[in-house]
Amino acid sequence: MQFDDVILGRRSIRGFTPEPVPRELIEEILALAMRAPSSMNTQPWNFYVITGEPLDRIRAGNTERNLAGVPHSREFRTGAEKFTGVHRDRQVGVAKQLFTAMGIAREDMEMRQDWVLRGFRQFDAPVCVIVTYDRILDGSDDTPFDCGAVSTALVNAAWSRGLGAVINSQGIMQSPVVREHAGIPDDQVIMKSIALGWPDETFPANAVISERKTVEEATTFVGFGD
Repeated sequence: MQFDDVILGRRSIRGFTPEPVPRELIEEILALAMRAPSSMNTQPWNFYVITGEPLDRIRAGNTERNLAGVPHSREFRTGAEKFTGVHRDRQVGVAKQLFTAMGIAREDMEMRQDWVLRGFRQFDAPVCVIVTYDRILDGSDDTPFDCGAVSTALVNAAWSRGLGAVINSQGIMQSPVVREHAGIPDDQVIMKSIALGWPDETFPANAVISERKTVEEATTFVGFGD
């Protein structure tokens, strides 16, 4: 694994071994992550780290509700998330990479559905970290940025300790299930889910590295004299 794969977390791990992750290691990772930038040091984030039977109940509840057609109920929303144009192309592109790696044919609807349900099962990882923020800050411009920063820092810290992680929204799309079994109080808003565990190096999708824009495509340099 290359240096930038670890530090920048270029790979999202979607297949984990069942080996438990020690609580002490998770505490170490969280301590590192919480040095992430925070606007005016507000530190709006909180973490609910779930494993064992409570996590199994969340997996089961998420799966049952989705198969039953219960509408999604994510708590943090800023507007429509229907991607169009190049953004939709990138979304489809990484899906094609993953399906190809897993050998899932376009017409294989059963396997495609199972792949989607993996997200609702927290990718079968041994640990799930639910990132929340204090409801009193709801509507703040900076709070979502801070939670994104700490989530990225958490993933990078996990990589630096040999763990794998994937930030996802599917695991919190049935928020009543998550709130009940994680014991999340009403003064918290559920923001994101991070599946965490030891990478299964035999899992084909773990080798996928998503295509990214080049620096030239993404950047405009001003005042550099060229």
